[in-house]
Amino acid sequence: MGDRITLKNMAFYGYHGAFEAERELGQRFEVDVELYMDRPELEASDDIEMAINYVEVYNLVKEIVEEREFNLIEAVAQTIASRIVSSYDVEKVVVRVRKPHAPVGGIFDYVEAETAKGKSAG
Repeated sequence: MGDRITLKNMAFYGYHGAFEAERELGQRFEVDVELYMDRPELEASDDIEMAINYVEVYNLVKEIVEEREFNLIEAVAQTIASRIVSSYDVEKVVVRVRKPHAPVGGIFDYVEAETAKGKSAG
């Protein structure tokens, strides 16, 4: 894999969590998406039509985080990754979903779930 495009620290307000209060009140979620592809032809062509549309990827992530409800941030990350792999010409995607205000009862920066998915051979 030769190239990587990263959408870093996208922030959304969503209603995900194991507790009813989290699903009722909602909270901030942060998402990173790394898109891996092997597209050497882009160097010679510089053709925007051959590139991945970052706005579409952002809107896909926004729709999943803001319009759906999940119990687990792992499920949020896996859903985003699956949709990207099925929608775009990428070899691999890595998705990280952070929950800065998880109800842990201690001092920490965030809880993060990470998943990676790729095109299956054959």
